[in-house]
Amino acid sequence: MGGRRRRLRLPAWTATLTWKSAVFITVMCCLLAALLGVLVHTAVTRQTVGHAREKALSRLTDASRAYEAGEALPLRSGVDPPGLPGPLRALAASGRRGTMVAGHLGRPAMWAAAPADGGRALSVWTDYSQSARTINGLDGAIIGSSLLAIGATLLVGAFAVTRVTRRLHQTARVARRIGAGDLDARVNDPRTGDPARRQDEVAVVAGALDTMASALQRKLQAEQRFTADVAHELRTPLTGLSAAAELLPPGRPSELVQDRARALRALTEDLLEISRLDARTEHVDLDVHELAPLAARVVRASGTDTEVVVAGEPVRVETDKRRLERVLGNLISNAHRHGTPPVVLTVDGPVVTVRDHGDGFPDYLTAGGPQRFRTEAGGKGHGLGLTIAARQAEVMGAALSFGNAPDGGAVARLTLPHYVRLDEEEPPAGP
Repeated sequence: MGGRRRRLRLPAWTATLTWKSAVFITVMCCLLAALLGVLVHTAVTRQTVGHAREKALSRLTDASRAYEAGEALPLRSGVDPPGLPGPLRALAASGRRGTMVAGHLGRPAMWAAAPADGGRALSVWTDYSQSARTINGLDGAIIGSSLLAIGATLLVGAFAVTRVTRRLHQTARVARRIGAGDLDARVNDPRTGDPARRQDEVAVVAGALDTMASALQRKLQAEQRFTADVAHELRTPLTGLSAAAELLPPGRPSELVQDRARALRALTEDLLEISRLDARTEHVDLDVHELAPLAARVVRASGTDTEVVVAGEPVRVETDKRRLERVLGNLISNAHRHGTPPVVLTVDGPVVTVRDHGDGFPDYLTAGGPQRFRTEAGGKGHGLGLTIAARQAEVMGAALSFGNAPDGGAVARLTLPHYVRLDEEEPPAGP
């Protein structure tokens, strides 16, 4: 058996509403024009042929009277004249009268025939050229007017559909901006702002999107304010708790209290950092740094058993050193806390990859990114480390993605912009 037949793929623009509307309008206009054209052509042709037939039969009656009286036959009449169509001759020979349009001397003619003596046919003919030209002219006018009507309908339909699709595209762009985190984006369709105007379907969708965005913004702002307030409220008592814990007598209870106080302090600092990132008031302090040595220093400062691998040519990156160290530190800490050794940090050009050999990231994280205070069932932590890493990477203009290796293990990949190889003088555009 042959291979599977490849399915024909149409261009992407054929799936647009404008294209589908244009095809629908064109097809319907063509069908309507064809129907009206056939009706008009049939009516006019019937009337024209009927008038020519009556004229021919009237002349045939006059010729029959002259033939029966033995008088000379009128002009354009005769008995079995040359050019008489065979079917009409046979009809007259059978004893009946009839008419027929056929050519005569290179021109269209209307023939009429009646029976004569000896099985012959008495016939007359009239010029049908003017009637034929009238019908042909009518057909041309029908075709021309139909094309003009189709063109005008297409222009009006395209204008109307384009106005609708433009509003739909605007709504889609705002929805994408909201999905990317711009909660201030709104469609602001003028039909939704004026209660006196009737709303069409596009305005209803735009209004629903704006309402959803406003509700989502209020909810997230309330959550952000709550996070910031909790962090600020916890900071003061935690300072006192830490100071009191240091005054306890040495021993296991004192160590437990101090350890929990440090954990609470770290959580509070994370919450404060997230509240600052949520406020979108952070400013980057850009400078040029060699990436591989900087990553190695972060690994040493983490105090973990993390393997550092440098692949490709060494590069310098223009970035915020403090934020980059924070991102890499959180990725390394998360790999050791939730993954399984060995943990490997790889520097390949402007890309830094942190990989462990555990169960990998959960599906929700690889699909939509990290979420604060959400971990897998039974997992440790609060989901803040990766959330902070992702937000800090966004502030730096870097791209942080999360995935799982085919042979197991979580993979976090940080791609930095604005880099230059050490053997170059001018930095190229970002990757």
